[in-house]
Amino acid sequence: MTIPSVVIERIVRGRVAADMLLVIGASALIAIAAQVAIPLPGSPVPLTLQPLAVIFLGAALGSTRGAAAAALYLLEGFSGLPVFAEGHGGPLWLTGFTAGYLFSYPCAAWVAGFVSERGWGSSIVRAITGMLLALGVIYVGGWSWLAILTNPLTAFVSGVAPFVVADIVKVALGAALLPKAQRIVSRV
Repeated sequence: MTIPSVVIERIVRGRVAADMLLVIGASALIAIAAQVAIPLPGSPVPLTLQPLAVIFLGAALGSTRGAAAAALYLLEGFSGLPVFAEGHGGPLWLTGFTAGYLFSYPCAAWVAGFVSERGWGSSIVRAITGMLLALGVIYVGGWSWLAILTNPLTAFVSGVAPFVVADIVKVALGAALLPKAQRIVSRV
């Protein structure tokens, strides 16, 4: 076999090309979700659809592809593309108030995918439980970074508490859509 035939057989016709397209598409969806941003008074962190996108895509794609999509999203933002909330981008945003949330995304996507791969996406109640676990990863990442920049109480009051109700609604919506998304991804 020649090198071009091996590349065509294993990469183009195999899973690698499909996986790459899924990861790139998922990072684009996270970037789009970031643009739905509502600034909250008293909080340096806007309310966005990013946590829903990260957790949902992690659960739908699985741990490896979900974490890769979130990591690619961070790389895109670091390189200067305007993919972060409100069209921001560049390395400076990975040191600001929202950096803890951003850096937690690959881990949260991995957790959501990990529990989904073990059957937690099979029912809405189990999917919600797994997605809330992944949401907890995002909260811990965001809170800990804000606590370093401010103090633990201020970090909780401005970086976690205002988002809990909206994020629970987002998780319920994501869990309801998860079976359909998993069927689509399995066909790809």
